Amino acid sequence: MSRKCEVCGKGQVSGNAVSHSNRHTRRKWNANIQTVRIVEENGTVRKANVCTKCLKSNKVNRAV
Repeated sequence: MSRKCEVCGKGQVSGNAVSHSNRHTRRKWNANIQTVRIVEENGTVRKANVCTKCLKSNKVNRAV
């Protein structure tokens, strides 16, 4: 599954995990991407990878 939202483009972010002894190791934060059925402008239904922020803000029309 793709780690990128098809609506807003939100994806994976990288940075450092910092331990208690202040050691730095690289890590990743994944966006909360869900595969949902959406209705496009022309009325067709298809599956899309959408982040939960776009789902909550009604940026996509979910198919019933």
